[in-house]
Amino acid sequence: MRVILRLACATVLIWDSFSAVAAQAPQQPVPLETTVESQVQALANRDTQIGLYLNVQPDCTSGPLPTIRMVTPPAAGKVVVKSAKVQTTNYKACLALEVPAYVAIYKSPPDFLGDDALTIEVKYRGGRTEIQKITVKVVGPGGQQKI
Repeated sequence: MRVILRLACATVLIWDSFSAVAAQAPQQPVPLETTVESQVQALANRDTQIGLYLNVQPDCTSGPLPTIRMVTPPAAGKVVVKSAKVQTTNYKACLALEVPAYVAIYKSPPDFLGDDALTIEVKYRGGRTEIQKITVKVVGPGGQQKI
């Protein structure tokens, strides 16, 4: 019984030491909401990936997927989100992994050429929210950049 009490006292002292150090260190607040702007080029009437949403934990397993909501729909095209499995190698400390994901896909009408814009809200567990403002540049055949 005495050993447990002594360990408990030592733990409290160590914890208090860490608390004092943590209180002295300046803490930078993590922004709860960030805005990201991106541009994607697409062919008219073709499915084009505009977003990939996954959650890889430090131990290379999948974490909970985010919640995705359309804030402002595109004026001309349509957006759908599909479930997928992502396989990759050499991602951070993970040599090989396969995790579930969501893929956002944009498709314009056949006769549409020009810019279309949309806004997606991506909410992650823990309260972090990302507002994605995406501009899709829809071009005709031959207008796609060759890689």
